[in-house]
Amino acid sequence: MELKQLFESHGQGQVFRFWDELDETQQANLSSQASEIDLDELENLVATLVKGGGGHDEEDFSTLKPAPYISIPENLDTDPEWKEAKELGEAALKAGKVAAFTVAGGQGTRLGYDGPKGTFPVTPIKSKSLFQVFAEKIQAARVRYSCALPWFVMTSDINHTATVAFFEENAYFGLAEGSVTFFRQGRMPAVDLDGKIILEDKGSIAMSPDGHGGALRALDRSGSFQAMVDAGIEVLSYFQVDNPLVQPVDPYFIGFHLKSGSTLSSKMLPKAYEKEKLGHFCVQDGINKVVEYSDMPDELCALRDPDGQLSFRAGSIAIHVISVDFARSLVAPGSSVSLPFHRADKKIPFVDENGNVQKADTPNGVKFEMFVFDAIPFAKTSIVIETTRLADFSPVKNAEGIDSPESCKADQIKLFKQWFEAAGIELPEGYDLPIEVSPLFATDKQSFLESWSAKPVELDFSKPIYLG
Repeated sequence: MELKQLFESHGQGQVFRFWDELDETQQANLSSQASEIDLDELENLVATLVKGGGGHDEEDFSTLKPAPYISIPENLDTDPEWKEAKELGEAALKAGKVAAFTVAGGQGTRLGYDGPKGTFPVTPIKSKSLFQVFAEKIQAARVRYSCALPWFVMTSDINHTATVAFFEENAYFGLAEGSVTFFRQGRMPAVDLDGKIILEDKGSIAMSPDGHGGALRALDRSGSFQAMVDAGIEVLSYFQVDNPLVQPVDPYFIGFHLKSGSTLSSKMLPKAYEKEKLGHFCVQDGINKVVEYSDMPDELCALRDPDGQLSFRAGSIAIHVISVDFARSLVAPGSSVSLPFHRADKKIPFVDENGNVQKADTPNGVKFEMFVFDAIPFAKTSIVIETTRLADFSPVKNAEGIDSPESCKADQIKLFKQWFEAAGIELPEGYDLPIEVSPLFATDKQSFLESWSAKPVELDFSKPIYLG
């Protein structure tokens, strides 16, 4: 068998040691998994990150400085710089140069939910799923800017079929079927501490997603990059699936990206407290980068400016605008630059020499993953702009407490109440029933004012208020 011989030549023949005990289906599965693996790439990762101890060296933070960012003004409507950016962004949208890109490979396990995270219900009254919220926001942008605005959704091997079926069952939430593209995230094999590929059972390799940084490789391998080029798409609006307040396309953000000549732009939030679990936008030796919250020294997390603000306050919230040409350059064959892999030590179930599945009590293996923010140092120009939590960030990550469905619903209601106030809609004192505004009615304060002015509604304050 040619594939088996190839693995043996790379010192990974143990992958097929139970081959003769497998039935045809199991053999087909193992062969399929093995065919995904780039053995030359894996050999290099084992040499550098496993046997070389990569990822465990002390990083030098002595020259690290806070990254500059474009501050959000008190009034977006009157600030000339932000007005200019908005006009540029709107022009790009109207010209069909923008696509939305959602990273949606996760399951709802941490939420106690059995299914793709994008199918999880999040809105206060209608319990719309994350995918429906994004679909309605994208539909609203298509109408507002008279554009096609294609939507690319990266799934994973574990949730691809269920995700596509969910869209089909819901008629793509009113979007044209061909305007939504699904593709799978890449996977990497886990290896033991000697660099040998781990079998999770006799006929299956321990495979795991290659991290959100693998999104760029997946876009290329799936043919999505070429589809974008053919459609005249120049800019990708990147966001993660767990954040219903995100603006899938923000004309201000896109405009700043274009006017600055940036190839990878990012949104930031001022960190709420020192140890908030957000990466830090930094500059080191003149190069922009993100330092993960878990890697940042305590003394730098606590460092403050004379006015009392955190010095390293620019928190990364995984919202980016990426130029398509730049993204393609990172995955082009023979490219001189590429995103690095990181090592993650994990407890990985494995098959012993007798074919029995064992659970590890301590980390026994290494998984490899890439982070999309590692592309920032390669960008010729990279900018960071400020946003607000209610405008862009209330993720659903935990079953309860911070970043939970409950906290997210509260943030949505708070945002909708701000829109009501801006429109002069007075809620009765002590009104505490839920409020929900469909993205098809409004996606921000300005569109809410326009929709309300064009079609005011008689509100019944004795029950929850839904505007759709």
